[in-house]
Amino acid sequence: MALDRRIAQAALLNATARPFTLLLMRRIALTASLLALAATPSFAQQVQGNWSCRDANATRAGILTIYGSVYGFASTTFGDPSSGTGAIMGYQDGVGFSDGPLRAARNVQAGRVIPDPNHGVAMQLETGDAIVMLCTPR
Repeated sequence: MALDRRIAQAALLNATARPFTLLLMRRIALTASLLALAATPSFAQQVQGNWSCRDANATRAGILTIYGSVYGFASTTFGDPSSGTGAIMGYQDGVGFSDGPLRAARNVQAGRVIPDPNHGVAMQLETGDAIVMLCTPR
């Protein structure tokens, strides 16, 4: 009888300990998911807006505007085929150019956000081989 009583007490303790463990695990999962969601808007704010771009010679190349999943580029050179609008995809450290004139005319594949001592952040526009422009927030 004493053994049956101990088994019953152990089963009761296990049954009451499990809900607390599940509750703790759910709280941890909820906290982790909320932190992940809270970090997402910071990416959008970091990339969106107007960027003043300079080319490899440090001359003004144009203005890049990014909002949502689209971009617009206005070159300082009249009739430049790289001016126009296109689509982008957001990444952890910048954007990828899906289509549009920058992709077609200048083969720009990515815009990577980097730290900048003067402006806080900058975006370098890259092809597969080199960095072709450096853009700073306006």
